[in-house]
Amino acid sequence: MPRRYWLMKCEPSSYTIDDLQRDKTTSWEGVRNYQARNIMRDEMQEGDGVLFYASNADPSGVTGLATIVRAGYPDHFAWRKGHAYFDKAGSKDMPVWFMVDIGFVERFPAVVSLETLKANSGLEHMTVTQKGSRLSVQPCTRAEYDIVVKLGRAG
Repeated sequence: MPRRYWLMKCEPSSYTIDDLQRDKTTSWEGVRNYQARNIMRDEMQEGDGVLFYASNADPSGVTGLATIVRAGYPDHFAWRKGHAYFDKAGSKDMPVWFMVDIGFVERFPAVVSLETLKANSGLEHMTVTQKGSRLSVQPCTRAEYDIVVKLGRAG
């Protein structure tokens, strides 16, 4: 079993669980929030479990599972002039932004909607269910992860 558990948000216009299933692995780059950066840089480890969350979707919710396949490393797009993720504050010698790689595990038969997450006992303290929660990379407990997996597999 994974050591830690995370929920990672992505807008379907950028990347989906189907894209991850096709690609098998991908880098999770372009995160430009310091709290999320710190989680990816300092806490995420290979083998950790990920709830893949489609944000700004209809409905928004968990669409499947992934795993961390490479722990945090510098986001090299940050120092590529002209790239959408370029940030002049960082460099190869002094990186500011970090990313992780994730691998596909499972696609759920149906989305576990935010509404469903909010309605289920045991998920009331989950970060994503809190009002105003916008962080794209969030920790969750093993118990929360297990509840969402059960809901997802029930379809």
